[in-house]
Amino acid sequence: MKIALYQPDIPQNLGAMMRLCACMDVGLDIIEPCGFPFDPKKIRKSALDYYDKISLSRYESWESFLDFHQGQAPRPRIILMTTKSAHSHVDFTFHPNDILLAGRESAGVPDDVHKIVDGRICIPMKTGFRSLNIVNATSMILGEALRQTRWQNND
Repeated sequence: MKIALYQPDIPQNLGAMMRLCACMDVGLDIIEPCGFPFDPKKIRKSALDYYDKISLSRYESWESFLDFHQGQAPRPRIILMTTKSAHSHVDFTFHPNDILLAGRESAGVPDDVHKIVDGRICIPMKTGFRSLNIVNATSMILGEALRQTRWQNND
């Protein structure tokens, strides 16, 4: 299981996502360009000592990310976490090699990304509210994905 961030805007969220990935033992893919200079020294401040404890991959573009993962066997599914879906994350069946894709904090992902992903899921929320923080939302979805794929049969 991996998390992928599509052109992240906020370096503090990237640091917090690194901490989440380290603690949950999942990889992190960063799809550039970032909305900030990728300065490991600054990112380490928010990632704390978790920066060196994760499997981190950076891709220069969406196309390079896709090319890399299309060549893997079996090819992982790319599951978009989005507010533009009616399919709840708790009703979705996750696979152990899924990649949970989060869009930009400011704009999500473009339509061409929506069209190519293998699944789109959301977190049902109270009517009238837009979205959760990207790390909070990813934590909730990742928790369900790991419950289904890693923890379910480990009594």
